[in-house]
Amino acid sequence: MKNPRLPASQPNSALGSPSPDLFVALRDLLLTYKADLLVVHDDAGHFYANCRNADAKGKAQFFGAVKASGRRHSFHFMPVYTFPELLVGISPAPEEAYARKVLLQLRCLGPGSSA
Repeated sequence: MKNPRLPASQPNSALGSPSPDLFVALRDLLLTYKADLLVVHDDAGHFYANCRNADAKGKAQFFGAVKASGRRHSFHFMPVYTFPELLVGISPAPEEAYARKVLLQLRCLGPGSSA
């Protein structure tokens, strides 16, 4: 069953609040490379950036994004396709997710919860 639409005054209240700490940590990870990025969106719960340099066809190259939605955070990080060694040392579950696609969804759990 789909979740009903919530009024704008109560975003995500039925789904649990997104973790602002996780969003900020993931956003800051991408902002480490800010000098080389063009930030497209930098709003509460949504960050999206392209590379400053265009591709061979003159199009913007997607670098990464973070989006908080309910208790899930979507983290997109394109450099892992060019530099797969960035995945060395991460736990197996995210590594398997990255093997299938570049989107990594993280679920926020409360204190004392387990996945």
